[in-house]
Order: sequence, then structure tokens, then C-alpha cells
Amino acid sequence: RMGCKAELQKYIRRCLYRLNNKKIECNSHTTRNLEDTMKKIVAINAGPRKGWNTDQLIKEAAKGSEFAGAEIEYVDLFRLEKYTGCISCFGCKRKGNFGKCVYKDGLYDVLEKIRNADGLIIGSPNYMGDVTASFRALFERLTFQYLTYNLEKPSYNEHLIPILFILTSNSEDSSYEEGGFYGDLIPKHKYSFERFVGPTNVLVCGNTVQVKDYSIYDWTMFDGDAKKEHHDKTFQSYLEKAYKMGQNLV
Repeated sequence: RMGCKAELQKYIRRCLYRLNNKKIECNSHTTRNLEDTMKKIVAINAGPRKGWNTDQLIKEAAKGSEFAGAEIEYVDLFRLEKYTGCISCFGCKRKGNFGKCVYKDGLYDVLEKIRNADGLIIGSPNYMGDVTASFRALFERLTFQYLTYNLEKPSYNEHLIPILFILTSNSEDSSYEEGGFYGDLIPKHKYSFERFVGPTNVLVCGNTVQVKDYSIYDWTMFDGDAKKEHHDKTFQSYLEKAYKMGQNLV
């Protein structure tokens, strides 16, 4: 009963939010089924650590989308069945499968979910100067399936959806700006997302806390107390940004 009550409360909040924002017009002559018009958002964690920075920000963005009236499908890439990046079989370039990855492994259903979604939230930590290998595997499969190698029609995708790309990092936010140490990391992914999947907004959360206790590691580069203090002061603001950006996807 408690579960049913919670779901009912979520449903009512969605309805009120959408009515207040004039996303559904109703009058005495029109009745519309809110569930039929509910948008579907896929939220994907491409980081390995449950409950940590990337996971928290993705889930907060998903909460924002849910509050705005969306149905959320959460995917944890590190807990799927075995999968790989693109294997260059070119099945997605053959008649009958244009724009559809045909390789059946742990990512096959994820790609289908994105194909049928109205928006995508995806996040990754920076590992060794780039996104995680899991993010990269999905990124290859998601974008390459739409590449046509056709000058007249460069993309098979006719259903572009908005994307929120979240990146967490031990480095400062400024290192991701133009001219920064990681200045090219965001643009190269944003370019491909926007070319093949849809318009993309980015949230970078830098100078994150990596571990609970820095003292047990031989890490002389970091001041653990300063990192924790920074986290306590700023991370809530990043959660609020993620929530708002999640709302704006819907």
C-alpha cells in the first residue's frame, strides 16, 4: 500500500507540474490521458561506483525529469551483461537495419531504450583524461549506428532527443574550459552527440572527493581535508543544477 501511495503522489506531482507549465491543455470538451503523453527519459550511469558523485548527479537529474512529468528508465552500465564497443560489422548500414545496431549483447536493449526515448541523461567520471571505457563502448554503438557515409543524408536518425551529459572529475572545472588541460574532452563528445543523437547540454562537476579517507592512501598530491571541505560547500549546488537541467529535458 505504501508503494502504491508513493506512486500516486509522484503521478499527482507530474500532473500538476505539467498543467502549471501548460504542457497539457484541457477544457470541458477535451480529456487527455496524461500517461499517454508522458515522456520517457533514459538515465545512464557510465561510472562504476554506486552512490558516489556521478551516480548522485545522474539520479538527481532524473528526479528533476520525473518531477517535470517524465518516466525514468535507469541503466547502470557496470552492472549489465557482457558487452563491447562497436565491432565494425556494418550491420547498421545494410537495408532493413539502417541506423540500428544489430549486435546482440548487454548494450542491445540499452540502445533500443534510447531509440524509443524522449531524452537522455548520461554521466561518466574522467578516467585517465577521458570518459570511462563503458561510456566509450556505448558512445561508439550509439553514434556510429546513425552514420550513413552518405553525402546527401549524413545521419539515419530522424528522432533527435535532448541530452544531458554529466562529467565528474578530480580536476577543477576550469580545466575543461577552452585552453584548459582537458579542454577538448567535452567538445569532441558534444559534437558527435549533437550530430547523431540530439542537442546536448553539459554539466561538469570538478574537484570531487574520490574516497572517504585520504589518509589510508599514499597520495601526496591532495589535501583530503580541503577536498572534503570543498565538497561540503559546493556539491549541493551541483545537485541543484543537475535537478534543474533534468527538469529542462522534459
